[in-house]
Amino acid sequence: MQPTPEQSPHHAYPDHWEADVVLRDGGTARIRPITTDDAERLVSFYEQVSDESKYYRFFAPYPRLSAKDVHRFTHHDYVDRVGLAVTVGGEFIATVRYDRIDATGRPASAPADEAEVAFLVQDAHQGRGVASALLEHIAAVARERGIRRFAAEVLPANNKMIKVFRDAGYTQQRSFEDGAVHLTLDLEPTAESLAVQRAREQRAEARSVQRLIAPGSVAVIGTGRNPGGVGRTVLRNLLAAGFTGRTYAVNSAFAADQATIDGVPAHRSIGEIGEPVDLAVVAVPADRVPEAVTDCGEHGVQGLVVLSAGYAEWGAEGRERQRELVRQARSYGMRIIGPNAFGVINNSDAVRLNASLAPESPAPGRIGLFTQSGAIGIALLSGLYRRGAGLSTFISAGNRADISGNDFLQYWYEDPDTDVALLYLESLGNPRKFTRLARRTAAVKPVVVVKGARHSGSTPPGHAVPVSRIPDATVSALMRQAGVIRVDTVTEMVDAGLLLADQPLPAGPRIAILGNSESLGLLTYDACLAEGLRPRPPRDLTTAATPQNFRDALAEALADSNCDAVVVTAIPWVGENGEAESGDGEVLAAALRTAAASGPAKPVAVVHVEIGGLAEALAAATSTAAVPPVARASAPAAPDASTAPADRAVPPTALAASSTAPAGPPTPTTPGDHLTRQWSDTGPGDTPAVPTLGRIPAYPAAERAVRALAEAVKYAQWRRQAAVPGKVPEFLDDTIDEAGAAARIDALLGPDPDPRGRSLGHDEACELLGRYGITVRPTLPAPDPDAAVAAAARLGYPVALKTTAPHLRHRADLGGVRLDLANEAALRRAYGELTDLLGKPTELQPVVQSMAPRGVDTVVRATIDPAAGAVLSFGLAGAPSELLGDTAHRLVPATDRDAAELIRSIRAAPVLFGWRGSAPVDSAALEELLLRVSRLVDDHPEVVSVALEPVVVATQGLTVLGASVRLAPPPARTDLGPRRLSNY
Repeated sequence: MQPTPEQSPHHAYPDHWEADVVLRDGGTARIRPITTDDAERLVSFYEQVSDESKYYRFFAPYPRLSAKDVHRFTHHDYVDRVGLAVTVGGEFIATVRYDRIDATGRPASAPADEAEVAFLVQDAHQGRGVASALLEHIAAVARERGIRRFAAEVLPANNKMIKVFRDAGYTQQRSFEDGAVHLTLDLEPTAESLAVQRAREQRAEARSVQRLIAPGSVAVIGTGRNPGGVGRTVLRNLLAAGFTGRTYAVNSAFAADQATIDGVPAHRSIGEIGEPVDLAVVAVPADRVPEAVTDCGEHGVQGLVVLSAGYAEWGAEGRERQRELVRQARSYGMRIIGPNAFGVINNSDAVRLNASLAPESPAPGRIGLFTQSGAIGIALLSGLYRRGAGLSTFISAGNRADISGNDFLQYWYEDPDTDVALLYLESLGNPRKFTRLARRTAAVKPVVVVKGARHSGSTPPGHAVPVSRIPDATVSALMRQAGVIRVDTVTEMVDAGLLLADQPLPAGPRIAILGNSESLGLLTYDACLAEGLRPRPPRDLTTAATPQNFRDALAEALADSNCDAVVVTAIPWVGENGEAESGDGEVLAAALRTAAASGPAKPVAVVHVEIGGLAEALAAATSTAAVPPVARASAPAAPDASTAPADRAVPPTALAASSTAPAGPPTPTTPGDHLTRQWSDTGPGDTPAVPTLGRIPAYPAAERAVRALAEAVKYAQWRRQAAVPGKVPEFLDDTIDEAGAAARIDALLGPDPDPRGRSLGHDEACELLGRYGITVRPTLPAPDPDAAVAAAARLGYPVALKTTAPHLRHRADLGGVRLDLANEAALRRAYGELTDLLGKPTELQPVVQSMAPRGVDTVVRATIDPAAGAVLSFGLAGAPSELLGDTAHRLVPATDRDAAELIRSIRAAPVLFGWRGSAPVDSAALEELLLRVSRLVDDHPEVVSVALEPVVVATQGLTVLGASVRLAPPPARTDLGPRRLSNY
C-alpha cells in the first residue's frame, strides 16, 4: 500500500512498519500504516463497529464519521500523527492512532516526547488479541519517532481496553479525572513487557500450529477422479488413519452429479461444501494454487498444507510465486505448511490425522518430528517404525515459506503429548529466535537437531534465509549453549530420540556395563571413554548367562549409588551343535524390563548382536498384566570356564515362556522424566503384577548406544545448570561508563555514518575499551631505531619490539616479534634484524611495548553475525589453535556461568589450569574480561567487532597487548521488536 501524492511529501511511506502478525486464536492479520487511499475502507470498517464500541472510543454517541473525520484519520505525516490499521482480506478490522502532544495536551511536534493514543477494534474481532498486537507496533513506531510516553483516556466501563494497557508490561501510571481513567505508559521496553510479548507470541504461534494439525474438518483440493495421484493418495491416507473429523474431496473437474468419491463427499469447490472447513490440503499444479487459495480464503478455511511443487526450488520465478502465495494466504488470515511439503501427521486419539503422502501412520508415541525434507522425512519415519518408536506429530514442511521449526517449538513447548522434539533443519530462517525458543523448550524437554546444508553456499533452493558468516562449528556451540542436542546424522537423531523419549535422564556420567560377551563389553567401555563418560569395568556374566542372570545383574547395577546409567550387552547363545541361535529375545527383554522397572529410575540401553525379537520386545510397551516368573533353577549349569568356547551362551530352554500382554502406549510423563512405573493393585492371593514398563532402546552397535547416552548425560547436566541461571556480576556496573561510551561512539560514527562501518585507530579503540574497564598496554611507534630507543626509555625496560603491518600482525612465527629486550643495545640489534629480515620500517610499522608478566597467550573476540547475533569467542593464541579450530563460543549477553564455561570448553583448557605442573592462571580475571567485552557489544550494537589479541593471562592478573574495534550503524534486531512473521 503506497501513499498518493497528497501524502506529506517530506515523510515517505514507512513500508518497514508493515507486518504480518499471528493473533491469539492462531489466525493471521496484517498491520500497516493508514494512507489517503483508505477512506472507503475506514468508512466501511466504522459502519461495522457497534454503537457501544463507538461510544467507548469517542465518549459520546457517534453513529458515523464525517468527511472531516475521514480526512483527519487518513492523512498522517508519519511522525507527529500516525495511524495503523489491522487488515484481513484487505479490509480493516482495527485501527490505532497517536497524536504528539505537549505538556498541556495540545498538538505538538518534536522535541515533545508524549503522544495521545486511541484504539478501535471491530466487535467481531475483539478477544483475538488485536489491540495487544497493535499496541506493540504503535509503541515501536512511537519510539522510532522520539516519543517516550503514551497518554490515553479510557471510560471506566471499557474494561477490555484498560486490561490491554494494564497487561502490556510497560511502566504506567493511572488516575481518575473528569469521569475517565487517565493512563500514562512509559514506552521504554522492560523485562516484564518483553516477557509479556514473548508469552503472547508463544500462545499465538502454538495455536496457529494447532489449527493446522488438529482440524475438525479437512478438504483435499485436487483429489483425482482416478486412483493414484497426490490428492487421491492423501485422501486415502486420511481415511486409512481414521481421521475423526469430516473429510471432503474437492476437484473442479468433478461431474456436477458426482456426490462421493471413496465414500467421501465430492465437491467442485470449497464454496460448494456449505460447511466450515478448517484445513485444506492443496495438491494441484502451481499455476492453479492461487485460485484454490482464494476459494479457501473467501470461505473461512483456517490453514493450508500445500503439497504442490514449482516454487522457490525452481529458481527466481518460483521464488516470486512462493512470496505471492504467502502474501495471499496471510491476507485471508491463513498460515501455510509448504509449499513442496510432504504433509502432516497427528497421532492423537482425538484427531488421528494423516494428511501426508506417508502410506501408513507411525505408531502413537511421545516424539515430535519436524523435517524440511520430504525424502529425509520418509527415511526417518521408516527408521522409527523399524525401531518400534512412536510419534505424537510429524511435519514435513518443504520450502517452509511460512510455518517453520520455530512454530513447532512453540507448539511442542506445552504439548502434553510430546516429550522429545526432533528436528531436521537445512536452514534457520530466524536463528536468534530459534536459539531463544530452543533454550526455553530444552528447559522442559529435549530438543535434538540435525543440521543439513552445513557448509557455506549450500543453502537449499527454496529457503530464504539471512546469510551467516560464522562457521558451522560456531553454530553447533551456540546450539549447545541453548541446550540443543546437536547430532551429525539422522541415525544419531533417532538413536538419541529413542533414549530420551523412554528413559529418565542420567544423574551423571558413571556408566555400568554388563553382558554375556567380554569383547562387546570392552568395545562399550572404550566407546564410553571416547565420549567423555566414566565407565566402570565391564561385568562379564559369561556366555552361560540366563535371562535371570541378566535381570539380577541389571537390578544390582541400578541399585548401586555409584552408577548413573547402565549399558547391557548381549549376543546370541550357541547351541550344542555349534550353530548360533537367536531366539528367545522376548524372554530376555521381559527380564530386562522387569529389572529396569523395579529399580531406581536410571537410563538403560541395550547393545545386542542379532538376537531375534529382542529389539522388538524391548520397544513394545507392556501393561500391568501378570507374567510368568522368570525361572532360576531350570537353567543349565555353566560349563567349566576352561572348556567353554568364547562368547558361547547356553540356550535358556526352560525360559521360553514370555509375556503375551497386549501392547499399549507408554504412560504420559512429565517432560524430562520419561520413565514412570505404576503398579496395579493386588489383593490377597492375587498374582503380583509387573509394573507398567517403559520401552528400553536397543542398538546394533556399542558406539551408537554410548553416543546417545553421552548426549543424554550432557543434556541432563545442562538442565541442572539451567535451573539456576547465571548472572552478570554487579561489580561491573561501578567500572563501566555506558553513557560516555555511547557518546563517544556517536561522535566516532558521525551524523551520517558509512553503512560499511569503520575500524577505529589504536588510540580510539583503547579509549572506548577503557570506558568498560578494559586497559590495553600502551605501545609507542618506532619509525626508526632512535625513536624505538626513546620509546623504550619512556616505557621502561625490558620491552618488546613488534611489527603491526597487517600481514605480520600476531604472526610471531614469521619473526615479527622480539621479546625481553633488556637494554638499548639489544633493542637496536633487534631493530636491525627485524628490518633486514622483513623489510623497511615504513612497511613493518614497528612499535615498542613494555613487557607483560609471563603467562598464557589467549584471544578474546566478539562479533555481530547478521544471522546469529552477537557472539563472544575465546581461544588460545597461536597457529595450532587456529588450525585445529579450538575456539569456544557463547551468545551475548554472557553470564558469569557462560564466561566460566567458555574458558573451560576449549580442548587446550588444561594449559590454563596447571597442565604438566605449570602454575594455574588467574581464571577469575579472564572471566571478568570476557564479561566486560560481552557488556560492551550488548550495550552498544554499533560495536560490530572487538578483538583482543593477545591477552596474556598470568598467575595473577592479565594484560591486553593488542586490540581492534570496528563500528558500524547497528543492524536491525528483529528479535527485540514487536511480534511479526518473517517475510519471504
